[in-house]
Amino acid sequence: MATPQNRKFLGRLPLPERTYVTDALRTETVGGILLLIAAIVALVMANTPLSGFYETVRDFELGPESLHLHLSIADWAKDGLLTIFFFVAGIELKRELVAGELRDPRAAALPMIAAVCGMVAPALFYVAVNTTGGGSLSGWAVPTATDIAFALAVLAVIGTSLPSALRAFLLTLAIVDDLGAILIIALFFTTDINLPALGLAAAGLLLFWFLHRNNVRGWYVYVPLAAVIWALVHAGGVHATVAGVAMGLLLRCTVREGEDHSPAEHIEHLVRPLSAGVAVPLFALFAAGVGVSGGAIADVFTRPEPLGVVLGLFLGKVVGVFGGSWLAVRFTKAQLNEEMRWADLLAVSALAGIGFTVSLLIGELAFPDQPQLADEVKAAVLMGSVISAVVAGVLLKLRNDKYKKLYEEENRDEDESGIPDIYEQDDPAYHLRMAERLEARAAEHRRLAEVTAARSGKKDGPA
Repeated sequence: MATPQNRKFLGRLPLPERTYVTDALRTETVGGILLLIAAIVALVMANTPLSGFYETVRDFELGPESLHLHLSIADWAKDGLLTIFFFVAGIELKRELVAGELRDPRAAALPMIAAVCGMVAPALFYVAVNTTGGGSLSGWAVPTATDIAFALAVLAVIGTSLPSALRAFLLTLAIVDDLGAILIIALFFTTDINLPALGLAAAGLLLFWFLHRNNVRGWYVYVPLAAVIWALVHAGGVHATVAGVAMGLLLRCTVREGEDHSPAEHIEHLVRPLSAGVAVPLFALFAAGVGVSGGAIADVFTRPEPLGVVLGLFLGKVVGVFGGSWLAVRFTKAQLNEEMRWADLLAVSALAGIGFTVSLLIGELAFPDQPQLADEVKAAVLMGSVISAVVAGVLLKLRNDKYKKLYEEENRDEDESGIPDIYEQDDPAYHLRMAERLEARAAEHRRLAEVTAARSGKKDGPA
């Protein structure tokens, strides 16, 4: 289908895409609430007499030493559980490129420009602060990520019925952010390369692709194979989460004859709750436990590394996402949806400053030999995310009545067909169904009028 010359920016989504976004974000919202709970539990345990127990569990090591997998619980969460998260991210990216909004370069250009600017600007803020303050530039990538689950949890808490166009825009930002994070982790946080191990991992991925393309089914085939690929990538010196992304990208996203859903969609439906509801919250439980004493909070705003993270997440994301969107609309033929205002985009830009899961991960990778600085950067991630959430919440609340009206219009289904009326305006059958319903309603009102008139006549007649 051709893209209109004057494309609406933040316009109405096609119905299949809207359904996918709604289902995906519903799971992420629940996962985001669990993520919030896990982060709060971690902070409470790390800052109370339970800190000793928390650190003992977090640092407890297990796994086979011979396979270089004798890791702490925290490392298993970081390298193992987050692989599930990145596996889902890989499926999302593949689907968007093959069947979603990103398949059309002209349609994808606008959100991708905003997303890329939303990664570059925070990095520049961090570099500027640390260059002038004499800090380490190693953490430049920490503020570049947006945590979709955490952002949706904030939306759930403040009760905003965000229109589907803004939710899809936020999801696209997160998908591009995830892609950027994957590239950053693979390119900049790779340790000593073990080529034989990576060669075997590549062979495992080729086998994974071959079996999948030949319709070999069964979790008992793919789960052990995925575990072997993950272990080989880990041994190869590349961060193990890259294995999850690679396997997600190999899944088929197209529907063949006789299929109701593509294999990628089916697997994502099964794995996403595990990612959002178990893997990410458990990672947060062992990654977010940092000290937040008065001195630690003061360090966040006085030391250049954590200050760069806070400013990058809050100001950098707003400047990057909002500025990139404005530039895209200003210098292309796109037009902002007439039902939206730039204030809406400003609020979502602030919401994009909630960088939690991937930011915490990159914070650990950026300062592996400086645990105190790594903890300060984690505290900065928490602080920057909280500031962004509060500001975004205030901005969204100011527009909440408008959002509710748009949300109700998007979901109205007066003919009870199961499809929102807004998507049936060009369908003659919809108008015939509505005519029948209105005629039936009119007939009922005529009957009631006759009954009422008859009663009134009896009351006014002679005794």
